[in-house]
Amino acid sequence: MPGPPNKKQKRQDYRQAQKENGITNMPKKKFYRQRAHANPFSDHKLTYPTRPEDMDWSSFFPAYVADTQSDSLPETTENSEATAKLPPKKLTKDVEVVDIGCGFGGLLVALSPVMPDTLLVGMEIRSQVAEFVQDRIRALRIKDPEQKQYQNIGCLRANTMKFLPNFFRKGQLSKIFICFPDPHFKQRKHKARIVSTTLNSEYAYVLKPGGIAYTITDVEDLHNWMVQHFDAHPSFERVPEEEQEVDPCVEVMRTETEEGKKVERNKGPKFVALFRRLEDPPW
Repeated sequence: MPGPPNKKQKRQDYRQAQKENGITNMPKKKFYRQRAHANPFSDHKLTYPTRPEDMDWSSFFPAYVADTQSDSLPETTENSEATAKLPPKKLTKDVEVVDIGCGFGGLLVALSPVMPDTLLVGMEIRSQVAEFVQDRIRALRIKDPEQKQYQNIGCLRANTMKFLPNFFRKGQLSKIFICFPDPHFKQRKHKARIVSTTLNSEYAYVLKPGGIAYTITDVEDLHNWMVQHFDAHPSFERVPEEEQEVDPCVEVMRTETEEGKKVERNKGPKFVALFRRLEDPPW
């Protein structure tokens, strides 16, 4: 006779039951456990658009879908071919804020009421963690009797080190959050850090002039690394500390992420730096 199910099987059974029975309660983290870090250079099985215009955001932000026409397929003998030719549904507004490596979604959930008229998306490379955030958002939406809260946040599994420009047009974003990223302490691992000369150019591409890149970490060496690389990039300038401290998003970033709460419990330091996207020089 088979023995009792192991922990992995229990996690799979729980998540499957969530899908089949509908998500009514908040998901439990213990059923979505995964290694703390993922290799961004691996060929993960990811779905991503070939260009931003091909991205269908409708399933992430159903309350903002502009196209209210029938979803029925046109008459054809090959429905699969017709589906492939259908353009993605448009939203009434664009996604403007991205949380890179959103973890378990604490920042997204906290920012949702702070920025009620802005669409925010979390991008997380770990499949089970991204699934947790998606289930968390669904549960929060269901718990709202008026079905108005938390409609402006979504989460998808993605590798931003490889595919960020596939999702967003030039100058589309107003804010990017990089909260408590993997420090990759070993020097040979520094190439995997989420802030680098090359990646900062991608952040500059998707941020509109005046947009802000927010960074926070509890590792001083990583903080200095991020400051050094953003300061060295011609498209960014550091936001003065007095302006930084009155930004409402900074306090949320400090206190509402899961990593931030852990650092707070351990009475550890938090190093914050903001960088503004500059106007492109005239040609």
